[in-house]
Amino acid sequence: MNAHVGLLEQVLPQWRRAVLKVGSNLLAADGGGLTLRYAEALAAFIAASHAAGRQVVLVSSGAVAAGRALLRERKPAGDALVARQALAALGQAPMIALWQSLSARPVAQVLLTHDDLRNRRRYLNARATLRELLALDVLPVVNENDTVAVDELKLGDNDNLAAIVAALVDADLLLIASDVDALYSADPRRDPDAVPVAHVAALTPQVLAMAGGSGSTAGTGGMRTKLEAAVKASAAGIPSALFSGRDEATVRALQHGRLRGTLIAAASSRMQARKYWLRHAPAAPGCIRVDAGAARALAGGRVSLLPGGVLGADGEFHRGDLVEIVDAADKAIARGLSQYGAAEVRRLAGRHSREIDTVLGYSYGAEVVHRDDLITMDHPVAPDQEISA
Repeated sequence: MNAHVGLLEQVLPQWRRAVLKVGSNLLAADGGGLTLRYAEALAAFIAASHAAGRQVVLVSSGAVAAGRALLRERKPAGDALVARQALAALGQAPMIALWQSLSARPVAQVLLTHDDLRNRRRYLNARATLRELLALDVLPVVNENDTVAVDELKLGDNDNLAAIVAALVDADLLLIASDVDALYSADPRRDPDAVPVAHVAALTPQVLAMAGGSGSTAGTGGMRTKLEAAVKASAAGIPSALFSGRDEATVRALQHGRLRGTLIAAASSRMQARKYWLRHAPAAPGCIRVDAGAARALAGGRVSLLPGGVLGADGEFHRGDLVEIVDAADKAIARGLSQYGAAEVRRLAGRHSREIDTVLGYSYGAEVVHRDDLITMDHPVAPDQEISA
């Protein structure tokens, strides 16, 4: 179902950073090995986005299908889970090689598991790694680490992984490319009266019921998992776009901010969702104390807190905890996720960012609290800046 005649073109939301999910049915067409057939147009979209100053994180399926094709007639001897893990291990290299062959920029593989995303420290490490790769002009290619994941800890499909990654990197948009061109009012394979749905304002039970059955044999997802992913993205303030990755004109239209598919609105803006969580989530015991200069800078705009503006830390909190930031008079002026534990913050207080590695013997980044993870109490919006050491 490509380029359905009833599908209207619409304007994509403005975005600076997007997560693009590409399914197995696009990379391993007709159940065979990896092919460039549909990947080339998607890679051209990524390159054009980069040239326009935008950032794309790619969540790519295809490793298991690639591994299966490499084995040809030989089948893994283990049970279903072990066999899938072996095929994923075998297919990761050719899947990454495919994307590198289509990219003028370096490509980096990032493998994640459920454990990585529910463990606070590993979640922050993954977030910092992806942020650094984007800063280095590298194309991150994310996939679930099927080789080590077990059933009860699996994310299950790359649609949901893409939504989690979108929240992880503070994306403005989730793009889901598949072999169908939109969400339909019913399963178009069974209902000749089914029509494409251009815009979804809210993911109600009635909308979710439109998803129908699962996808084809090449992947683990279907329309249902795509809508589940959109639910996650929406809750994080991120809109989702579903479109056909098999129609070159549809993919090319994305470069010009046009969508031929289904746009699913976010429950609120990404900043509103982020601010609400930072403002109302329970904070860890303790706080970070800052000097008058840092307090003024924090009150004046959206900033990062560097060690130079820190006076010390009270109580005991850990890396990744949500903590309050107070001025010399103990007035709470901001809240944020600390990149360092309380003991580390005390050792770094008043230091320059370049001294972090020398003082601690390691570094989680130049910021004690990154501006993306920080909110001031009165929510001012100002140009990005940093508190200098």
